[in-house]
Amino acid sequence: MAYDLVVIGGGPAGYVAAIRAAKLGKKVACVEATRAGGTCLNWGCIPTKSLLRNAELYHIVQRQGEEFGLKFDHLSFDWNRVIDRSRKVSDRLAGGIEQLFRKNNVDYILASGSIPQAHLVEVVDQEDRRKVLETSKILLATGVVPREMVGLPFNDRTVVSSKQAMVLPQPPKEILIVGGGAIGIEFAYFFNAFGAKVTVIEVMPNILHLEDTEVSEVLATSLAKQGIRLLTSTRVEKAEIKGGSVYLTLLGKEGEMALQSPTVLVAIGVSPVLPSGVSFELDQRGYLKTDDYYATSVDGVYGAGDIIGPPWLAHVASYEAIQAVNGMWGLSKPKKTSVFPSCVYCQPQVASVGMTERAVKEKGLQYRVGKFPFYASGKALAVGESEGFVKLIFGEPYGELLGAHIIGSDATEIIAELGLAITLEATFHDVIDTLHAHPTLSESIKEAAETAYGLATHI
Repeated sequence: MAYDLVVIGGGPAGYVAAIRAAKLGKKVACVEATRAGGTCLNWGCIPTKSLLRNAELYHIVQRQGEEFGLKFDHLSFDWNRVIDRSRKVSDRLAGGIEQLFRKNNVDYILASGSIPQAHLVEVVDQEDRRKVLETSKILLATGVVPREMVGLPFNDRTVVSSKQAMVLPQPPKEILIVGGGAIGIEFAYFFNAFGAKVTVIEVMPNILHLEDTEVSEVLATSLAKQGIRLLTSTRVEKAEIKGGSVYLTLLGKEGEMALQSPTVLVAIGVSPVLPSGVSFELDQRGYLKTDDYYATSVDGVYGAGDIIGPPWLAHVASYEAIQAVNGMWGLSKPKKTSVFPSCVYCQPQVASVGMTERAVKEKGLQYRVGKFPFYASGKALAVGESEGFVKLIFGEPYGELLGAHIIGSDATEIIAELGLAITLEATFHDVIDTLHAHPTLSESIKEAAETAYGLATHI
């Protein structure tokens, strides 16, 4: 059977592209090696947020119960149920995607896929049965996998990836986390909330080094107060596994040090999953190189999502998939986005969109900063979440919003308004003239805009 489009990969880029093309009346197949939803739904975005919600609730009850007038005797948790809940959430959503495939007449093929030549996809299922699909177009959305560290290969026991960390049979009493990016910090919060002794090792001067420096520093202070040890400007010099433990030799600001732990989580980045078969032109980092239409160097083959490089975000992958499909059939010229929210779901949460103050300075732009602390927010105080702030960066002389950075409760929920503001080239006038409900955390956005221009009322 000939297809209009065969998508290889069923994650946020792949399944969205398949459904979009099907809605355009195209004959579509989606080839997925494991299960629909990809890493994000099965082993990333969704199940980790389930785990973090468990951690947040346990953390609040354990450390803030008295503040809310709540008393508990012999507070404890059931680790197996914590893990099982996250797996059930993933299973339910993966089943939902499979249902969407059926609803939209997408052929869902559970198999690995390769491209022996242009316009052909060879699939091999779990029983080693082979079949070749003819297709007009191919979209590669094969994504990425956790990157191993030299000297610390994953072994599912002492050295684990983020995937393995989600299903540890027992809560670790102690864990070392190599990497202070979003994944490392989220797991640091999760394991610490359930009583683990956590140490994060980060080679850069700050955790979440891509975020606004002020936000990173405030988060570091907060996590340290929660009991998480953060070793920044520190690199692993040597690693050795013996006797069921991992021994690391580190070089940091205070010289050399040695650490030992039964478990090490390596969260230093990702590597692209390239399909076998024809050769593709790659960029300098090894990711699939695509043009303005998301087309690769092979005729009729396109790429979208993590496989074409950072940012490795599910919402960006889905956006790119829609753009690629629209471009394939000439519905519109595809777009590339530079305005996207970045979110970290520890507590306090971190969310940002647009330029950091650091980037604005490096570009030599004139700007103003408005900042509003949550300790001055009535809603934040009422719900016991007064930590953090909203920080807005406006350009001069026109007052357009250049960047927005939030650290605090529900930061990941209220960032969307600011993404819309940047997309629409909104100015501080637009922000302060927009009525925000009271009491809400989101009204801190209006307050932050007012502080940038000396118009603040509540601070």
